[in-house]
Amino acid sequence: MPDRTTEPHVREVISSLVAELEETLIGFRRDLHAHPEVGRQEFRTTRRIMSVLSAAGLTPRELASGTGVVVDIAPEAADPAADVGMVAFRADIDALPVQETSAVDHASVNDGVSHACGHDVHTAIAVGTALVAVRLRDRGLLPRPVRVIFQPAEEVLTGARSVIDAGELVGVEEVFAVHCDPRVEVGKVGLAAGEVTAATDLLTVSVRGTGGHTARPHLTPDVIGALVAVAGQAPLVLSRRIDPRGGVSLVWGRVAAGTVPNVIPSSGELSGTVRALDLAGWERVSQVLPEVLRQLVAPYGVEIEIDHERGVPPTVNHARSVVRFTRAATAVLGPGGHEPTEQSLGGEDFAWMLQSVPGALGRLGVRTPGVPTFPDIHQPDFTVDERAIAVGVRLFAELAVDTA
Repeated sequence: MPDRTTEPHVREVISSLVAELEETLIGFRRDLHAHPEVGRQEFRTTRRIMSVLSAAGLTPRELASGTGVVVDIAPEAADPAADVGMVAFRADIDALPVQETSAVDHASVNDGVSHACGHDVHTAIAVGTALVAVRLRDRGLLPRPVRVIFQPAEEVLTGARSVIDAGELVGVEEVFAVHCDPRVEVGKVGLAAGEVTAATDLLTVSVRGTGGHTARPHLTPDVIGALVAVAGQAPLVLSRRIDPRGGVSLVWGRVAAGTVPNVIPSSGELSGTVRALDLAGWERVSQVLPEVLRQLVAPYGVEIEIDHERGVPPTVNHARSVVRFTRAATAVLGPGGHEPTEQSLGGEDFAWMLQSVPGALGRLGVRTPGVPTFPDIHQPDFTVDERAIAVGVRLFAELAVDTA
């Protein structure tokens, strides 16, 4: 089978198909945006995806977890001599527990929930990819099997594992995803090989004592003192116990202890996140952290409980997949259609998929060109330039037909 990237008419067909679908995909995205659902509750979202794909003559399957969808599009007649395997495209479908403050007419109608991370855009792109792929198949222009994965529960960092445990990466040769990035202009994609996101864990430290009067601190385990020691010293000590090239970062987000100024409380709690730039740092922090925390609270006579919830490893883009992604961006968007991207300390559970299958995550531009400031992700006023949807579909479709 010939390399489809050498056939300009295929790319012209893709561009025409995307142009035909763009208005529909924007409408689909706006519907999802108005009806966001948090992780493991994406029931309406799942039904909408299933309905659109079924109407296109596809046979989507719902994940056993109750939310999330997977659909396959195979060539009408595959060439047995062609050495090309299945390519997969992943979109996350869940929203955040964030109250939307944007003024768009399709703003969230679900109180306290919004698509403040752009997963509605990712989902619309994945739907568009499936619809383009089936039309290419019907024209005999789809050279390889395509799997589109609509993954639930990314924001709670459990959805990718559900997909993997369900066997939906079996037979997949390569997997791609994009994430909205307001730092990048629409019409461009940010790409880099290696780590592009960080490992991310949750940490809660609970300390207990007997409680007592602040006038007699020598008779009472000092819960407040222990929490202060942990809050201030744990990040510093970790930086001396772990290779700094691992980029380990411990940042506290919540502290709770006491109710009145003259009582030493009997319990208190700290919680925050532990992040690491590479796998070695991520593994090392789990070994060192319990010892460091216990040593820090020992002088205060308190009992300590450590809940270190392992999250996700770094997202590591495979070099060959980045080469293919870059080639697709150049073909679709022109020589200026891709730019280097830096590693983020944010977590992304697509990392688990890249632990199983080669692939890459690209940062999709959603900022209107010429606009100097744009709301960031996870903010209540986050918004996107919806032209990014067509860009994402064209990128994925190009990757689907590129068999080089």
